[in-house]
Amino acid sequence: MTKKLLILLFFLGSFMMQAQNLAWRTNMTDAIAISNEQKKPMLILFTASGVPENLQNEIFKTPDFAVWSRDNVVLVKLDLSDMNASDSDREQNAKLKNAFGVQDLPEVCYAMASIRKNKTTFSALGKIAYKPGGAKAWIAESNAILHPAE
Repeated sequence: MTKKLLILLFFLGSFMMQAQNLAWRTNMTDAIAISNEQKKPMLILFTASGVPENLQNEIFKTPDFAVWSRDNVVLVKLDLSDMNASDSDREQNAKLKNAFGVQDLPEVCYAMASIRKNKTTFSALGKIAYKPGGAKAWIAESNAILHPAE
């Protein structure tokens, strides 16, 4: 019995660690390349220091989100307050925020993108902000954005 319990705890612990170790991209060019290679849309999180942590704590740090995101999207985090980012990255992030019509932070935009002749073209799929209700409700709304015909 003790052996079974230890094995169960090991697997649960591994699963919980996976939820904490999401692969957030911060370089848009790399994210676009991965998105196109994997044929998955990007989940672009626009955030900054000092914004409410509800989205991070109640959605992104859950096992449900970890499993869902791994199968459905490429995670991109654009921190608009990152002072360590290069000037060109800060300028790019501000332009993307405006292009996607992001008003309040944090906010998530779903998009596909392509690069041709050094010109990036984005195809916005939709956006979603934090809403109470937990990860499952947030994922259901995200799925409605990503798969509207289903």
